[in-house]
This record gives sequence, structure tokens and C-alpha cells, in this order.
Amino acid sequence: MSEVKPPIFVDLEWENGLKFVARDGSHQWVLDGRNESGPTPVVALASALASCMAIDLVHILTKGRFKVTSLGAELTGHRADAEPRRFVSIELRFTLGTNASDAQIARAIEMSHDKYCSVWHSMRQDIAFTTSFTHEGLES
Repeated sequence: MSEVKPPIFVDLEWENGLKFVARDGSHQWVLDGRNESGPTPVVALASALASCMAIDLVHILTKGRFKVTSLGAELTGHRADAEPRRFVSIELRFTLGTNASDAQIARAIEMSHDKYCSVWHSMRQDIAFTTSFTHEGLES
């Protein structure tokens, strides 16, 4: 039986200009339409996608009893020229230090993309989305 997740509540308060402070109870962060005091909402969405999949990779690989010593992600998002300037394509590249094989890493990425990453599944599925990885093996 799957775990029922409680609803998410976020309070947003306008500070000035295009700057808002968001709070979820125990955390707060700034969103800024000018990308000065904090990320824009679109940059925040991109970081949410990259971190969602990165979290999944660590979880899947460590649950499979592999050691993960490092994981980095680089996301490049291309947006439409016209409003609403949504993402039309995204490339996400991971760099991992792990004793998992290339096939196991690729499978973990596939599982995150196809099943687990709630951020990706909350986005439009017609976005061209590609993933890749560099396997660095274990760091000493």
C-alpha cells in the first residue's frame, strides 16, 4: 500500500518590485522575477527538477546497496521565444562517483524519469527531455 502524502502548503508574500518570500512552515526562500535576490520561478522549477531526480538517484542506488560518494547535476533548459516562454527542451547531465555500473546508473535515471520524479510528472510531458551521465567511479 502506498503512503498518502499530506497536502503541500506554501505562503507567498510580496516584498517589493518582483520579489516574493515563500514559506512552507519551517523554511523560507526568496523568488525574484528579476533573478537578483533569489531565483526566478522558472529557475526554481529547473532546480526542483534537477534535485528531484538527483535525490531519486541517490535513493535508488543506495537502496540497491551501492555506494555513492558524489553526485552533481547540470541542467540546461531551453524556453519558447514567445509567451508564456515555457520550457520546450531540457538536458540534464549527472556526474556520479559510485561503485554502481553504467547499466545500473542508467536504470536508476530511467526509474526516476519514468516513475518516481514527481516534479517531472507535474510538468508538461511534451517537453523534449534528455538525460545523460558521466560515471567517475568511486572517489578515494
